[in-house]
Amino acid sequence: MKTPVFDLAVIGGGINGCGIARDAAGRGVSVFLCEQGDLACGTSSASTKLIHGGLRYLEYYEFRLVREALHEREVLLTAAPHIITPLRFILPHHQGLRPAWLIRLGLFLYDHIGGRKLLPGTTSVNLRSDEAGRVLKKNFSKGFEYSDCWVMDSRLVVLNAMDAAAKGATIQTRTRLLSATRTGKTWTLNLLDRSRNEEYTIEARVLINASGPWLDELLAHISHTASREHIRMVKGSHIIVRKMFDHDRAYIFQNEDGRIIFAIPYESDFTLIGTTDVDFQGDPGKVAISEDETVYLCRAASEYFIRELSPADVVGSFSGIRPLFDDGKSDAKAATRDYVLKLDTGRDEAPLLSLYGGKITTYRKLAESVLGKLSPFLPGMGNAWTEKAHLPGGDFPPQSFAAEVEKLLARCPVLTANHATRLIRTYGTCAIAMTAAIKIREDLGKCFATDLYSFEIDYLIKNEWARNAEDVLWRRTRLGLVVTATEAGALDTYIKEKILVDLRLPPIHAEEK
Repeated sequence: MKTPVFDLAVIGGGINGCGIARDAAGRGVSVFLCEQGDLACGTSSASTKLIHGGLRYLEYYEFRLVREALHEREVLLTAAPHIITPLRFILPHHQGLRPAWLIRLGLFLYDHIGGRKLLPGTTSVNLRSDEAGRVLKKNFSKGFEYSDCWVMDSRLVVLNAMDAAAKGATIQTRTRLLSATRTGKTWTLNLLDRSRNEEYTIEARVLINASGPWLDELLAHISHTASREHIRMVKGSHIIVRKMFDHDRAYIFQNEDGRIIFAIPYESDFTLIGTTDVDFQGDPGKVAISEDETVYLCRAASEYFIRELSPADVVGSFSGIRPLFDDGKSDAKAATRDYVLKLDTGRDEAPLLSLYGGKITTYRKLAESVLGKLSPFLPGMGNAWTEKAHLPGGDFPPQSFAAEVEKLLARCPVLTANHATRLIRTYGTCAIAMTAAIKIREDLGKCFATDLYSFEIDYLIKNEWARNAEDVLWRRTRLGLVVTATEAGALDTYIKEKILVDLRLPPIHAEEK
């Protein structure tokens, strides 16, 4: 069998890897992407779920990063208004911490340096009279309200992978890189398909290491010029508690250690609180919140909320590793969040590009920067195109979400209003095609939990690389918080049987030698 040869091979199915694959495929580049687990199974599903400029980064003079992120905030809102929504933040003024004039200055810059057009600007808030102040302790009397956006982070990754595949990219999940060797002007990649337990080989003219927390580890399996650069693994943890407030705004709280935490409405009935900044050593695949982090987040939130939180109130948690560029900063919270690109061409051989750091908000610009840096090695590559392009399901104006729900209900009246809202929020206009064959209630198929039916599961298996219940409940949807272990087990069994009977995995394709 001939070995497939691709222009570009990307290792890592997080937001950066999938963003690069999408951009490159849309420029006519033949792309192969492999991910050792599921899409977004690492850092990209463990974020604070925000598309934001990073207000606190202004204190570290990272103006370029903040400006770029604020611009991207509105680009992404327009590209994916189903999974990205505007969110207003309440910042209570804490006497003794940052002075009010400094906060006002920071928010003035935040409003103006990114070319804001869609989102409302900053206002002052009287916490004595505003409903946002009712759940706060009485010593917080004034504050500020500003805009950022909320995102279903893992779905953002999946949508980029879907668009990449639609443009010709080969996306292989559950596939691990065993080794990569330079053979002149090409790379030879030995890979393990973990689903089938089969090894195979491809070739690529350019290799990108977008493996995030596994970057340094992966370099040990790649023939490359020795480098002094390393990632700094910083753990960020979040806790989930029962709903702390009834309104739809979020909070940003200052802490005495100079950090900030967020308290964000989460999946209707919960509040998400985070994050921490803790240096991490060990296997990034086994990262978990510590008892100290849980206590820290409970205490930080209790400094502001009337309702005191303790670890007993925590109903869920998640942790992720930020693979930051090790810039020598002694304090984890001060380490740069900007991305760094390192290009290794050996002795005028096939190039290797390694990605350090980055934020989910700036993934699209990172992809453009990567392809700009690699353009000498990819002759004939097309121009940048993603800034004005919608992601799958996002082809409607941000203000028309309710109209899309009504459209879905009109076409598929067997759905309830809540069910239709969840489908549009998750899949956007793709929900129209997903439900096209549903005429009567029986067409929904088997109900696994709440409003999760087999028609949706079949769609996720066929179109979104879902291979088990965890993929569906935690990364394709956010139903894991409301599904029982028994229901998850039944779902897992259904998926495995469906894959064995129906699924025909696509062959690896590209130019062949």
